[in-house]
This record gives sequence, C-alpha cells and structure tokens, in this order.
Amino acid sequence: MTLADLAKMIKSGEDFVVYDAKTNEDITRSVLTQIIFEQEGIEGQSLLPTTFLRQLIRFYGDSMQALLPSYLEFSIDRFSGEKQAMREAANRMFGTDAFSAGASFAALQELTQKNLNAFNQALSVFTPFSASLAGGEAGGKKTNASEDIEELRKQLSDIQRKLESLAGKE
Repeated sequence: MTLADLAKMIKSGEDFVVYDAKTNEDITRSVLTQIIFEQEGIEGQSLLPTTFLRQLIRFYGDSMQALLPSYLEFSIDRFSGEKQAMREAANRMFGTDAFSAGASFAALQELTQKNLNAFNQALSVFTPFSASLAGGEAGGKKTNASEDIEELRKQLSDIQRKLESLAGKE
C-alpha cells in the first residue's frame, strides 16, 4: 500500500493502524504525519498556515502541551460537525460556495470562539480555576486571542504551582 492509498482510505472514512513489518511497532502516527506532509507539499492543498505550524512547534515542551491535543481534536470534531451548516450559511450570505472562495473569515472566527467557549466549559468540569479560561470576556470586556492564551498560561501556571505545593505537603 502507498501513502496515497492510505490517504484515500482516510478520506473515505476508514480508520486503520499501521505496524512496522520488522518490529511490529505501531507507526500509525508517523504514517499519518507523512501523509499530511505530502499533502502540504501539493500546490493549492495546504491547510496549515506557516504561522500555525510555528505556533504548534512552540507548544512542544511547553506547559500547555498536554492540553493542546485535546483542544485541537475537540476543535476539528466541532468544525467537521458544523462544516455543512457553515457552508450553507455562507451560500445564503454570498450566493456561492464562500469557503472555497475564502470569503467568510468572520464565520470561521465565530466558530473558533464557540469552540474556545465550549472547550472552556468542558475544562471547567475538571478544575475550578478555569472559570474564564477562553470565554473571550474578562471582567465584562472583550479580549483578543493573545490575551486569552496568556490568561490560560497564567492560570495553568498557578494550578501547577498549587499542585506542586500540595505534593510537597504530603
């Protein structure tokens, strides 16, 4: 099987696991990453902006690294579930497939904010410190994404210090 064959399987909704023939090691993540790498190299196929890739790399080794995979998975699941509704709304607004034309960035921003809010609600179940992690409002005023991320970092750092303090008392 080629990577192109595996990509077709994925696009048709099939899930699979790939094992190394010699070591029997699960190499699925590496193979999926290679498929993405090849797709990104095709002119006009790129989904991942350079700024996103740089930010993603910065998360490796960061205290937020543990949260990011769950957030990204949650966001892409929400996006996938709402993609048809977003396409229909764009068609009503612009009379064409606006997403293929790149005309409705505001709709994507709105979805991103909804995802951040929903993820914040889900996270609040696990920690009482997440009351305003990503809601977009703090003290009644609007904040931007950079401020939200900085607030997340501060709150996570506070939580980490409290956990370390509690661990030291035991």
